Amino acid sequence: MAAVVVAIAGRTYRMSCEAGEEQRIEELARYVESKIESMRESFGEIGEQRIIVMAALAIADEATDARAKAQATEAEFAALRAELDAARKANDAASALAAKALGDATRRIVKLNGELSPPAASPDDGL
Repeated sequence: MAAVVVAIAGRTYRMSCEAGEEQRIEELARYVESKIESMRESFGEIGEQRIIVMAALAIADEATDARAKAQATEAEFAALRAELDAARKANDAASALAAKALGDATRRIVKLNGELSPPAASPDDGL
């Protein structure tokens, strides 16, 4: 198990994590710290605990919005996949009809060609 030390709101914390996750934990800690600093700039010194709670709520709000957008995107993706499947089925059906029509037309042309062509001359004809 790996560990990383992060600083949030003027305090350092040793965090355990899986090997290779250290950079991600550090990035997340920097993001939390930036939210705290943003709250501090907006509201001034209203108490460390209150600033931290407000930052946590802001981050939770962002996460909730992101989750809702992801769910909407998943629903849209599912609808598009259903449309694509329906379009493929319609295309397959149209292709089958076109192939049948082409086959029917070919048979009619061959038949008409046979009916309109003069019979082939045999060696006994006219000589």
